[in-house]
Amino acid sequence: MIRIAVIYGGQSTEHSISCISAGAIMAELPRDAFEVFPVGITRDGTWVEGSLDPVQGRELPEVTGGRAVCLSTHPSTRGTFTDPATGEVVAEVDVVFPVLHGKYGEDGTIQGLFELSGVPYVGPGVLASACGMDKEYTKKLVEAEGIAVAPGAILRAGETLSDTDRDRLGLPVFVKPANGGSSIGVSKVDTWEELEPALELAFAEDTKVLVEGALHGDEVEVGVLEYPDGRVEASVPARLNGTEDSAEGFYGFETKYLDDEVTATIPAPYGEATTEKLQQLAVTAFQALNCASLARVDFFLTAGGPVLNEVNTMPGFTSISMYPQVWQASGLSYPELLRTLVTTALERGSRRQ
Repeated sequence: MIRIAVIYGGQSTEHSISCISAGAIMAELPRDAFEVFPVGITRDGTWVEGSLDPVQGRELPEVTGGRAVCLSTHPSTRGTFTDPATGEVVAEVDVVFPVLHGKYGEDGTIQGLFELSGVPYVGPGVLASACGMDKEYTKKLVEAEGIAVAPGAILRAGETLSDTDRDRLGLPVFVKPANGGSSIGVSKVDTWEELEPALELAFAEDTKVLVEGALHGDEVEVGVLEYPDGRVEASVPARLNGTEDSAEGFYGFETKYLDDEVTATIPAPYGEATTEKLQQLAVTAFQALNCASLARVDFFLTAGGPVLNEVNTMPGFTSISMYPQVWQASGLSYPELLRTLVTTALERGSRRQ
């Protein structure tokens, strides 16, 4: 029996989405092979013994408290969770699945903790997580490998878009926190009068903001998965339908999680050459960021070919999330996907020891 700690919640604005993803994962992990120890992280950063079912009712879930736990960073007690007040051992695990989105969960920080503790974990490592979270460096790394990216400009606190960049990017533009997910803090700007409020919203989430020119074409998502033997494969692509018809005018937070406007066609209805190109570019982006384990790579399929939108190193795992869906369409069930992720993490962990 493999003992696995599923960690969820966290200090980011994606706290509730993390809880929903973790709930789905814990429900789908095969109980004949895995013993689950749930760990919740409150919004203030406190680690507590969590629940196997963190989603109750229709309210957005929240980690509010419980018995405090901490993960040992000593090699002799690798994978041990203790009560910090008493030192009592609460659980001992073989592997960790950090189902955390955004700041302090998907940006390399908690991955660094796992590296120090020596415990195997699901997901990319420190470098890939940090660069995948930061849209500026995602674009720089994949562009160096020949992958097209949207035209854009990086702004830091106190800066605004120059007239030269306004002329270069045109309208509309999208204003995004450079580090963030679930489209929180993202705005579509159709007139330059809307730019400053959009920048203010984005800067409330991050000290660095990306302003991107609009791309025209299908929004396409591809899953990438590492197997225990080191093979890296891409799933069939998914095409999102109706993103521009939403009230937000793009694939925003409400459209992703609260509305039913957007559907997906899986597999996307493209010819063999286009599908293979998307899959090849997804694997190239995965490797450009030095990813391991998994990632979801998002593109716009424009008239000039695929253009990378972003690389998500811990995609959503809810029942309607794209990552499990594209793998199911590729012939890998949700439980088998989870089994592969955990087995790969254990194999990588054994190579580090």
